[in-house]
This record gives sequence, structure tokens and C-alpha cells, in this order.
Amino acid sequence: MLSVNHLDIRYGEKYLFRDISIQVHAGNRIGLVGVNGAGKSTLLKIMAGISATDDGVVSRSRHFTVGYLPQESSALLSDKTLYEEAESAFASLLALQQEAENLHQELQDADPESEEFKEMLERQGEIQHHLDGSDIYTVRARIEKVLLGLGFKQEDMDAPAASFSGGWLMRLMLAKMLLEAPSLLLLDEPTNHLDLESLTWVEDFLRNHRGAMVVISHDRTFLDKTTEITWEISLGRLTAYKGNYSYYIKEKEERRGIEKSSYDNQQAKIKQTMRFVERFRSKSTKAKQVQSRVKQLEKMDIIEIEGDEQQIRFSFPPAPPSGRDVLQVENLSKSFAGKQVFRDVNLQLQRGDKVAVVGVNGAGKSTFLKILAGLIEADEGLVRLGSNVRLSYFGQHQAQELSPQLSALETMSLAGEDLTVTRMRSLLGAFLFRGEEVDKKVAVLSGGEKSRLALAKMIATPANLMLLDEPTNHLDMSSQEVLQEAMAQYDGTIVVVSHNRYFVDSFVNKVMEVKGGRITIFEGDISEYLLKQAELAEERQAAAAITAGKATADGSSIGDSSRDTKKERKKQEAERRQERSRRAGPWLQKAKEAEEKIEVLEAEKDELEAIMADPELYKDEKAWTKTSRDYEDCKRRLERWYGQWETAQGKIEDIDADLADE
Repeated sequence: MLSVNHLDIRYGEKYLFRDISIQVHAGNRIGLVGVNGAGKSTLLKIMAGISATDDGVVSRSRHFTVGYLPQESSALLSDKTLYEEAESAFASLLALQQEAENLHQELQDADPESEEFKEMLERQGEIQHHLDGSDIYTVRARIEKVLLGLGFKQEDMDAPAASFSGGWLMRLMLAKMLLEAPSLLLLDEPTNHLDLESLTWVEDFLRNHRGAMVVISHDRTFLDKTTEITWEISLGRLTAYKGNYSYYIKEKEERRGIEKSSYDNQQAKIKQTMRFVERFRSKSTKAKQVQSRVKQLEKMDIIEIEGDEQQIRFSFPPAPPSGRDVLQVENLSKSFAGKQVFRDVNLQLQRGDKVAVVGVNGAGKSTFLKILAGLIEADEGLVRLGSNVRLSYFGQHQAQELSPQLSALETMSLAGEDLTVTRMRSLLGAFLFRGEEVDKKVAVLSGGEKSRLALAKMIATPANLMLLDEPTNHLDMSSQEVLQEAMAQYDGTIVVVSHNRYFVDSFVNKVMEVKGGRITIFEGDISEYLLKQAELAEERQAAAAITAGKATADGSSIGDSSRDTKKERKKQEAERRQERSRRAGPWLQKAKEAEEKIEVLEAEKDELEAIMADPELYKDEKAWTKTSRDYEDCKRRLERWYGQWETAQGKIEDIDADLADE
């Protein structure tokens, strides 16, 4: 268990955290939500021990381990391969395995009657017991399963880890953390660098993860599928909801109604009291009552309610009229450095189509959008825009093209002729520029703020074909919902690259899959596309099973000699297992019994050591004597069972060696 106790952080008059106390228990699956700047990442760093706090604010149980994944990776200075870097997640186990091998060699040369021999044998037994319960022998399979699930290829295993880009390094960091399997996973935007395929794999993995986790994510579907508790940070306070994100939204609305009533009642009482104070302040006969009312106000715990951000709304400028056929692609092909990205692409989009572009990272989604926008040229084929089509494009490079001398509001004034100041402020507010922030110069904005400003400017420009590459990357939930609703009402054509399923599911009517050099269009939204992919995968598995069955039944597919060899090998293995069971069975049973006793006695020993660590014990001589006697007795029994386990293990090893020589 990990707990945060009475956490208080204040900057001037503003509280970041106000007396926050929380606990994480084994198996808790928590989503951490709140507006940008609420302190979500800071809280995660405090829980991870990266950001310092006062002594006693963060405490954790013994053996409770914590793993932390930040939003962004730092440069990896390592000469290890991808596989070796992932393998370092098991560094402690691999070190134990090496120690066991070294002890085995040393025992062969040591005097069996010496004290050193006995100590080495005892240590070897401890290590072997630990390794047998750790799945050390499946390490390679586990590493490859996680790396391949996160989108790495088999040929990447021997590539230098430092050669991968920032997004892939984040995947490597996530892989190492999943392999380490700490008691508590702290994940800050783990989906940022994942494509749709890897994202669904991580969801499945986390659903089966037995440890606790706290996750920050702006992907509502991801939170709904992986969390069961929601923590919301708002106005410096943390509120817990016993459900996933969708439950939190529903429950929050109900609580908001109750809080609003309490707030209104309190404000009415404050006004009434203030009227009384103002009216009778100068009357000496009422002085005592006035002072009493003033003290009531001073002692009152003022209710604060969060501003209703959902009141922010905007709509796209009306799409200029265009022909029915908006975009036509004919025989399009593109390669980079001799590697084919896609080839012979043919497709057509019509007015009102709203298309989500999906595919693994590196498949060519962004490249395809840039070709459509005219930013890069295709090797072959052509892109033909329909009659009166006005195209606008949003990509990450737009942020770098903003004029640093202009303010956010001045930047927006360049977007369209009909934008009023009120409309510009409303649009900027939807993208997290509120109040005086609209007067900030572009030069002082962060990378995320520049991206949001570039997106706001782009969608304020009248167009009837919008191309957007990951528009939600730097948006919080409320801003995503505002943009989502505007896109659903937009009467033009949209082509959007996004891994945020909940965001695109509400407005797309087609899915464009970029895979294996081909681009295929599916009718329907993302949910329907994923369902279709699952059905296709099941059909392929069924077809493969049928083919394998036919091949086994058909002597022309599998030669008689290879089939006979396989049967003979299986027969020999079965006979060897039976012989091992016959010879080693009693010793295996004794080893198992010893292991069970050792596990119980180790737990008893830990419990007694914890009691003996309490200074209060030594004030009671009778209790101390009994505890001390129990502890020594436990140690003797533990040594005896370790001896029996070592004897049994030695007999089993001798039998295995004899069978190997036969």
C-alpha cells in the first residue's frame, strides 16, 4: 500500500494541492483526471518519489515497489540492443541466476566438510527457491511478447536501443515497466506514442495486470477499459469516484447539482448577513449582534465550485460550397530511401465524408496526409481536388510557422475575415487560452500551447476539406469534447489521423486503413472497424487450423518418415517423463512439502521480526521473552526444512543426471 498524507502545496495565494490524503491498495486501478495545470503529473511524481515533499507525506508498505512512466523520454545513452535494454528489467533476477551458476562451480571445488561449503549450499538453496518462483526461465518469451505487442518487429531486437526515436523510446520504457511488474504502476499519458493496434494490446495487457496502477490519460476509451476508480483534481482538492471515467462523468453531474445548491444557499446566507452588518454597523445597540455575525462569516468554510467549462462552444465557419466529389486519388505511390510506403493507391471522397486514418506507427499515415495537402510529392500517381474545394491542413509543423512576435489573439485575427473578438476569445478558450492568456506572445508559449494555437487558427479558417494529424495530442478532455461536437456538426469533409477512439467515433463515417503498402477504406466508425478486424482475425485463425488439419491428414504434405520421427520422439519423451516420475516422485513430493513449510515459516519469521522491531515490546519482559523464544524456535525449524529441501533437491538432480546419461 502507498499513501499520501496531508499534502499541501501553495504558490502565493493559489493552492496546487490543499490537504490531500489518499491511499492506493493492492489491485486498485485508478484514473487520474483534471484540467490541464491541475497538478496531475506533479502528484504522480510525488507518489513516485521524484518530486520531494516533507517527511511523512508519502509512505509505502514494505516490499511495495513503484514504477513511473513520464510523458516524455530523455535521450537514451546506452550501447545495449533493444532486447538487452528490455532484458535489464530482470537485472536482479539475472544477477541471482549468475550467482547460482558461480556457486555451483565453487561448490565442486570446496571441501564438503567445511563451514564455507555449508554456507554456500545454504545460499544456493535460497537463490534456487527464489528463482523457481520467479518464472526466470520464461524471460525471453515474455520480453518478446511485450516488445512485439508494443509494435517492435523481430528484426528490431538486435538494433541499438539508442537508435530509436523518442516515441519508440517511450514504448521501450513502457515495455521495461510492464516487464518489471512493480506493485504500483504510475503511468503519465502512456497512450501518447501508441498506434491503434499497440493501444488495444496495452489495454488487454493492463486489464490482466494484477498490480495496482494510477493512470493519467486524455483517451476516454482507454480509461473506461482499464480503470475502476477515478480521482479528480480540481481547485487543489482531490475527489474519488468509485467507477471508471464514464461513471465519473455521470456521478460528477449529480454531485455538481448538490454542490451548486449548497453554494447558492451559502451565498444567499452571506449576502443576508452582510446586509445585516452594513445596516446596523453604526448602531451601538446592535454592536454585539453585528460582531457575532462577522465572526460567523470569518469561521465559515467557503464553498468553491468549479467553473462550468462545458459552456464554451464554437462551430466551424460554414464550409464553402463545393462539388459532390471532393478528392480523388489515382495510382498513388511513395517510397523513402528505397522503402515502399504505399503503392497504387486509388480512392475517392465525397462531400460530407468524415474519415479516420489508422495504421501502425511508420505505416505512412502522416505521409499520405502531407501528399494530399501538397506538402510533399508522390513518386507516381496524382491527387485531384474537386470543384471549389478549399483545403486546410493541421500538422505538428504548423506550430513552428506561427509568428513569435504576435499574441495568441493577434494570431487568431489572421485566420478569417469574419471573426469577431468575442468569437476569437471563445475559440481560444476552447483550446485552453483563457483570460489574460490570450495576450501571451507566441515566443513564450510552450510546445503544447503553440500546437493548440495552430489548431485553433486552422479550424477558424473557412474550408470545406480539413486534413488533421493528431489534433487532440495537447488537449484535455473538455477541449476534446468541444472540438468533437464541432466536428460532428461540420458540413464539410474531414480526414483525421487520430488514435483517440472516443474522439473520432462520434463523427467519422469511414475508416481508412494504411497497412502493408496498401490503403483500404471501411464503412463505419472505429468501433465497427475494430469489430470487423477481430472477425477477420478469427476467420484467418479458423482457415489456418483447417489447412493445418488437412496437411496432417494428407501424406503428400508431411512425409511418412518425418511423421514417424516425430511420433518416436514423442514416445521417447513420454517414457523419459514416466521414468523420472517413478524414480524422483518421492523426492519431488518431499521437496514440494519442504517448500510449502519454508514459505509458511518465512512469513512467520518476518512477522516476528516486525514485532521485535517495536520498542514497546522491550517494556514488557514476559512478552519479550516469549517473542524471542518463538523467534529462535522458528529459525531452528526453518533451518531443518531448508536441510530437507536441499537433500531432496540433491537427489532429484542426481536422478536427472543419470537419465541424461542413459
